[in-house]
Amino acid sequence: MSAMPSETVAEYAAAPRSGGLGEMIARLRADRAFLRRVLMIGGIAIVAAVSAALWLTGGRYVSTDDSYVHAAQLPVSTDVSGLVKDVDVREGQIVKKGDVLFRIDPLQFQIALDNAKANLNNERLTLLAQKDAYASTLKNIAAQAAQVQLDQVTADRYAQLMKQSAIAPNTYDQARFTLATAQAQLAALKDQAAQQLAALGGNINLPVESLPPYRAALAQVDEQQRQLSHSVVRAPFDGMVTAVDSLQPGTLVVSALSAVSTTSAVLLVSTKDVWVEADMKETDLTHVHVGDPVEVTIDTYPGHTWHGSVDSISPATGSDFSVLPAENASGNWVKVTQRVTVRVKLEQHPHDPPLRAGLSAYVSIDTGHRRWWRLLNG
Repeated sequence: MSAMPSETVAEYAAAPRSGGLGEMIARLRADRAFLRRVLMIGGIAIVAAVSAALWLTGGRYVSTDDSYVHAAQLPVSTDVSGLVKDVDVREGQIVKKGDVLFRIDPLQFQIALDNAKANLNNERLTLLAQKDAYASTLKNIAAQAAQVQLDQVTADRYAQLMKQSAIAPNTYDQARFTLATAQAQLAALKDQAAQQLAALGGNINLPVESLPPYRAALAQVDEQQRQLSHSVVRAPFDGMVTAVDSLQPGTLVVSALSAVSTTSAVLLVSTKDVWVEADMKETDLTHVHVGDPVEVTIDTYPGHTWHGSVDSISPATGSDFSVLPAENASGNWVKVTQRVTVRVKLEQHPHDPPLRAGLSAYVSIDTGHRRWWRLLNG
């Protein structure tokens, strides 16, 4: 059989048909047009529905990758000066609170402590001697008071005899001046006793240990003991030590209290007091509150997630804290979205990988905000 020309086939296909085949082709054409309309209208409706659903359920989470790990850092030095005797840690070593970091030669502090203790004992003996001197002065006062009474009796007797012209005037004068001298000596002894009693705290029965001179000497002993104990420098909290290489035996460590500017002996970075600071856009903070749950991932550990909560929100933007804040009074001002620091408190567990200050992080905050709930409840 010879093949039908292509023009004939096209004409045959385009020509109206009567019977079963023509009706089938017409129905297929009608169904294809209907399907096209359904897909066009239905596709738009699906896109609109998905967009509406995303909008109604969206707005709950806000996130940023402008986040970094921070840790408590302390330049560890000491408040006493001296030569380093021993360094007990190495670079990058993990230490616990109370572990020894380094030691200063304690000889000078031990000598000062021994001298303070000797001065304390000497002060105690001095106060005991003052108590004995006060007791002796009281005895002298009693004796002198008796002498005054005797001289008073003698002077009174001579006064009566003088009226009767039974004695010479110079004898009476001698008795009178003797009485005056005895009274002056008694007054001087009483003044001396008052001074001694004041030095003893106003009460002879007070224990020596409660008297100001003794307590001053005891305070000096405590100070020297403190300096001796501070010659051993310990870690104030758990952390990792760094910058240890600059500290070697024989290095002069200058007291942080006496130096104008000091350089820390070592740097201690906490391994427990760790948090994340996220610089959030101001437009993302509408529904963020302190206590909101947070998920944090660290770029170094992409497969691990830390959980935490919003610890605080900065009271000012980053630009407001800058040394040279932006001046917007010029005519070419351009509005820039500001950043606000949000501090995230992390929950740490023993199995968590170690965190280091400065690591990059991704923060996602669950604000709990739901648009559909607000729409339903007005």
